[in-house]
Amino acid sequence: MGFQQGLSGLNASSKSLDVIGNNIANASTVGFKGSRAEFADIYAATFANSGTLAGIGARLDSVAQQFGQGNISTTSNPLDLAITGNGFYRVVDPNGSVSYSRNGQFQLDRNGYIVNGNQRLTGWPVDARSGLLNKGGVPQPLQLTVGNVGASATGASGLANAGLAMITNLDGSKPVIDRTAPPTGVGPLNVQDPSTYSDATTASVYDAQGVRHSLTFYFTKTAPNQWEVQTSFDGANPTPAMGTGTPPAQAYLYFDGNGKLDTTSNPTTNAAGFNFTTTLAAPNGATSPFTFPVSFAKSTQFGSAFGATYTQDGYADGTLTGISVDKSGIIVGSYSNSQTKVIGQVVLANFANSQGLQPLGDNRWGETFASGAANVGDPGSSNLGGLQSSALEDSNVDLTGELVNLITAQRNYQANAKTISAQDTILQTLVNLG
Repeated sequence: MGFQQGLSGLNASSKSLDVIGNNIANASTVGFKGSRAEFADIYAATFANSGTLAGIGARLDSVAQQFGQGNISTTSNPLDLAITGNGFYRVVDPNGSVSYSRNGQFQLDRNGYIVNGNQRLTGWPVDARSGLLNKGGVPQPLQLTVGNVGASATGASGLANAGLAMITNLDGSKPVIDRTAPPTGVGPLNVQDPSTYSDATTASVYDAQGVRHSLTFYFTKTAPNQWEVQTSFDGANPTPAMGTGTPPAQAYLYFDGNGKLDTTSNPTTNAAGFNFTTTLAAPNGATSPFTFPVSFAKSTQFGSAFGATYTQDGYADGTLTGISVDKSGIIVGSYSNSQTKVIGQVVLANFANSQGLQPLGDNRWGETFASGAANVGDPGSSNLGGLQSSALEDSNVDLTGELVNLITAQRNYQANAKTISAQDTILQTLVNLG
């Protein structure tokens, strides 16, 4: 009698219900990947009679996880990360055991590590000396420094455009001011007397301790297309801005007939005709003097009102106020002094055979021989997906489909029970014949 087929069918349906139930239970689990029960038939046959025997049932061949993409939900936590595409987060526990996850619910622990539970997210740290990402080798647990970013003096960034860049429009309709003594002219510049200069503007600069100072520029039209530049540091008496050369010459801005800077026929400033270097004494005990270049490279002289904007590369000390992660996994810290700083990069891992990974629970998988070795790289590179910050990947379980599968598995279970009941009825009939 064929009780074995019915029993194997009951076992198979029961396993199918287990898998479906697990999928339904994790329909709201972040980063969960649903599974599918895969079955195989069973035959007990020899070569001679393999074509004449019925099968003896079914067996569970494997429970295969399906690593399809889940929906993305946005959150308000910048350390919530969602992978869009292939890849897994590489995480380590405090003992150094490596596992892989799609659950991006990360936060900072008290030591500054980016963690999910007790699992630390790994990536490329920043070299403390160079400030550059230290790529290569084995990814390290990412630890964010939440202390102050420090201060930097104006002109100390080492960049090509270091220092102060002043962009002005000097009103070409202003009258020429005669610097000779009264009654012929107005005499030397007097900040209390606006008739002794044409226009003025103030910029903020920072010394090596991050203390802010004011640097006021006084512009005086001393001849057609020629403007004298004098500066006042922290309200001190104005002094002529000095250009380059030996000895340094007083700085003037020269313009051509079209209102553009004249960079070729300027006899008193440097070769470019619109840069000078200022040397200032810091009164508060900071490194003194501090020196930085000042550029007027984009200044004009048009017949419109005076206007001035500026940029400079110095800044005061600042504390960490926010964190952002871009699609390539680079973590950027924002500080209270308006500075930003790269503080690490998340890496992702992928496998030749993701279904060969071993489920470890807690939304994590372990590497196995069947999965192949992990290929680690930057998000968005090679066959790795990108990252989305302030977002999470939902479970990829289709709840509607699972409920339909549940009905089907239930019917299969009932049908297999019916085969056993029918076999029992037949057997009872045979016994009664005896």
